[in-house]
Amino acid sequence: MLHINDLTYRIEGRPILEQATVAIPSGHKVGLVGRNGAGKTTLLRLLKGEIAPDDGSILIPRNARLGHVAQEAPGGDNSLIDWVLASDTERASLLAEAEHATDPQRIAEIQMRLTDFDAHSAPSRAARILSGLGFDDEAQQRACREFSGGWRMRVALGAILFLKPDIVLLDEPTNYLDLEGTLWLENHLKTYPHTVLIVSHDRDLLNRAVGSILHLDRGKLTLYAGGYDDFEETRREKQRLEMKLKKKQDEQRRHLQAFIDRFKAKASKAAQAQSRVKALAKMQPIAAQVDDRVVPFRFPDPQKVIASPLLRIEKASAGYDAAAPVLTGLDLRIDNDDRIALLGQNGNGKSTLAKLIASRLAPLSGNVFGAQKVEVGYFAQHQLDDLLPNATPYDYMLKLMPEATEAQRRTRLGTFGFSADKADTQCGKLSGGEKARLLLAITAFHGPHVLILDEPTNHLDVDSREALVHALMEYNGAVILISHDRHLIEATADRLWLVRNGTVKSYDGDMESYRALLLEERGARSAERREDRNNGDTKSSRTDQRRAAAERRAELAPLKNAMVAAEQHVEKLSKEIAALDSLLADPALYATDPTRVQNAAQQRGQFSKQLTEAEEAWLEAIEAYEEASATSDA
Repeated sequence: MLHINDLTYRIEGRPILEQATVAIPSGHKVGLVGRNGAGKTTLLRLLKGEIAPDDGSILIPRNARLGHVAQEAPGGDNSLIDWVLASDTERASLLAEAEHATDPQRIAEIQMRLTDFDAHSAPSRAARILSGLGFDDEAQQRACREFSGGWRMRVALGAILFLKPDIVLLDEPTNYLDLEGTLWLENHLKTYPHTVLIVSHDRDLLNRAVGSILHLDRGKLTLYAGGYDDFEETRREKQRLEMKLKKKQDEQRRHLQAFIDRFKAKASKAAQAQSRVKALAKMQPIAAQVDDRVVPFRFPDPQKVIASPLLRIEKASAGYDAAAPVLTGLDLRIDNDDRIALLGQNGNGKSTLAKLIASRLAPLSGNVFGAQKVEVGYFAQHQLDDLLPNATPYDYMLKLMPEATEAQRRTRLGTFGFSADKADTQCGKLSGGEKARLLLAITAFHGPHVLILDEPTNHLDVDSREALVHALMEYNGAVILISHDRHLIEATADRLWLVRNGTVKSYDGDMESYRALLLEERGARSAERREDRNNGDTKSSRTDQRRAAAERRAELAPLKNAMVAAEQHVEKLSKEIAALDSLLADPALYATDPTRVQNAAQQRGQFSKQLTEAEEAWLEAIEAYEEASATSDA
C-alpha cells in the first residue's frame, strides 16, 4: 500500500500540497486529476524522490520497485527491442554471466533465477508491448536514433511496462500515442497486475483503465471510487450537499448573531447571550464550494463566406519525394460545415494530409481546387516549441493587432483565458496548457475557413477540453481534427476519414466500430505471428513438431475457445444493435407505435453498454491467449 501522510510542499512560499493525505491499496489503478497547475507533476516528483517535501511523509512498501518514464528519450545504435530488453538489468547481467560461468552450482542458480521471472519469454513479451505501441517487427529492429523524440518516448514507456514494477507512475503517457496506441495502453493498464498511478486528462482512458480517481484540489488529495464520470457525479453531489449544509449553517449563524446583538446589553438575557457567543465561536464554518472558472475558447467565424466545397482534392498524391509518395489516389472534398476526424496510426500520413490541405505541402500530382481563396488555420503540437521564450502573449497580440488599442488587445487575450498578469508573462514561464491556449488564439485569429487541429488537447485539462468541444460546436468554419482523444472526436466530428495503406478513404462506421476493427486486426496479426513461428521451426523432426503442436493446441484450447466465444458475443450484439437501428430508422413507427420505439431505444442502450463490456472481454481474451501462446513457444 502507498501511503501519503500530511504531505506539504511549497514553491516560493505558495502551497502546492498542504497536509495532503491518502492511502492507495496495492494493485489499484488510480487516475490523478486536477486543474492545470494544481501540482500533479509535483506530486509525482515527490513520489519518485526527485524533490523532498517540506513536511509529512511518503511510505512505500519495503522492496517495492517504483517505475516511471525517464524524461530523456532513448537514443544510440541499439535496436528498439534490444533497448527494451536491456532495461531489465538483472536479466541482462544474469545472461551475460551465464555465458562465462563454469561453476555448476552457480550455473544452476542463474538458470533458476532466470526461470523465476520468466526471463526466456522476455523477447516475445517486449515485442508484444512494442507492437501495441505502434512498432512493427521491422521497426523493432531499427536503431533508436532513427526515430523522432515522440516515438522514442514510446520506447521508454514500453521499457517501463516491460519491467512490470510494483508501482508505475505515468505522467500524460497518451501525449506520445496515437488513438490506436491509446486503445492498446488502456487495455494493458486494465490487466496490469500491480499498482498504477496515472496523470491523464483523457476522459475515456480514465473511465476504462482505472478503478479510482485521486483528485488534487487546493493542495488536498481526495480518493473517489470508480472512473472519471463516477468521480464527476459523486463530486457534484458532494458539492450540492455541502452547499445545503452551508446554507443551513449560515441561517443558524444569523439567528445566533441576531439574538446576541439584540440581548447582549440586557442583564436578564446576558447569560443566554453569552452562551450563544460560545456556540457561535465553536461552530466550524463550512467552506463555500467555489469552482475555478474555466475560461471558454472562442474561435472567430470566417469573415467571408465561401460556397461549398471549400476544397476539392482530385486524383492527387502527396509526400516529400516524388519517387515515394506518402499518400496516393486522393479524391476528397471539404464543405463549409464539415467536422472531419482523421483516423489511422502515426506514420500513416495524417499530418501529410493536413499539410496538403493547409497548402504547406504542394501535391506531387493531381489538383487541389480552392486553396487560393480559402484561409486555413493550422495548429500542431510541435509549434508550441516555436513560441519565443522571452516573448509574452501581449507581444504576439501586438503583432497581430498593430492598429488596435492596448485595451482591445488585452480584451482579445482575455477571450482565451489570459488575465492581465498572464498576458505579460514570458512564454518560457507559461504552462503547457497556457501555451496551447495562446497557440490556438494565434491559429484562429483571422477567422479561418478551415481549422486544422493536430493533437490540440495534449496539455489541456479535462474541463479545458470540454470548453474546446463547445467552441468547436459553435465555430462556423470547417474543422479537420487529428486526436487520440475519443471523447473530443465523438463530441465534435460528424465525418471520419481513415488514413491507411497509402491513401485516405471515408470511414462509414463510428468510433466504437473502429475500435472493434482494431481489435479484430490485432487478433489476426497475432495469429499470423504464431503461424510464422510455427513455420520457422526447422530444428525438430516433423513427428516432434506435430506432437508439440498437438500439445500446444490442447493447452491453449480453453483460451482459444474463450476468445472465439467472446468474438461471437460481440458479433451477436452488433447484429442486435443493427436490427434495432433499422427499426428506429422507420419514421412511420414513431406515429403508429411510440411505445415500441421507446422500448427499442431502451433496449439499444442496454445492448450498446453490453457491447462495450463484450469488446473489453474479447480484448482480454486475446491478450490472455497471446501471452499463453508466447509462453508455450518460448
